Amino acid sequence: MLTDRPEHFVAWWERHRPPPDRPPVMRAAMLVSPVGFRVSEQSARDNRYMVPATPVDPERAIAQHLAVVRALTERGLPVLEIPGRPGLDDAIYPNNVYATIPGRFIVGRMRHPVRRREAEREDVRRLFVDTFRYTLCDLSREPDVIAELTGPLVIDRARGIGWCGMTGRVNEAGCRRMHEAFALRATLRFDLVPEEYHTNLVLAVLAGRGCVVHPGSIVHAPAVLRALEAVYGERILRLTDEEKAAFCGNLIAVTERDVFLSATALAALRPASRATLERWGFTVHAVAIDELEKGGGSLRCLIAEVF
Repeated sequence: MLTDRPEHFVAWWERHRPPPDRPPVMRAAMLVSPVGFRVSEQSARDNRYMVPATPVDPERAIAQHLAVVRALTERGLPVLEIPGRPGLDDAIYPNNVYATIPGRFIVGRMRHPVRRREAEREDVRRLFVDTFRYTLCDLSREPDVIAELTGPLVIDRARGIGWCGMTGRVNEAGCRRMHEAFALRATLRFDLVPEEYHTNLVLAVLAGRGCVVHPGSIVHAPAVLRALEAVYGERILRLTDEEKAAFCGNLIAVTERDVFLSATALAALRPASRATLERWGFTVHAVAIDELEKGGGSLRCLIAEVF
């Protein structure tokens, strides 16, 4: 079921109430090293989180990338590290280009040409298709589609539910194809305000147990919030403008117990917000990635989830 009517989504939920019977968190994380990372002029056209006037320090970017890898492995999560390439400015954010469900490898269709080149990497395809024996769902070959995967589409993996915020980084055809590619039971499509570019900056579902949202980034927020409340009840953490601007919405449950965000986000996270996450049973971990955040994404954007 794919709809842009929150009331239809709520009615579907009341009828079906799918159980959380799918894997809620990834089996492994895929990251791309910051070789070639720089602030992309193309992406800066519609990404207000970027810091275009500040050049990237390559050594510092590599050190922070390795710190993320180390932090993930310390939580027992296997990490696949893909080498970056010169000319692929934004490749450190692979979650927009690559995604998986069990047995299926999905390649997205990017809006900007510089990011479409990431989707052309045959080495990554071969890794998943030839080595891991995943079937390939390649949206990058579909010219009518714009679908930047888990950037615009936030997924409740446990229940098979998608929350797709519409911006220039996804179109209706892309939303439909992602709904099919991720084998979702239901997807609600809704508009984000013009200042936003990806839903995963303003909404996160954490291991199916609760969600974090910035209502001010959603055009018809009351109706969308009613849909979120139907699924998550009182387990909804509403972010302030200051928290959202500091990437507090760009967090991810890397295990069923551990939530990761950036040090930038943790510094802005209100004590009450952190207490809410801990009350839900999560331990909050932060990694300093301010050099990597110059590209307009934060911790969650660095991780392509392997299921």
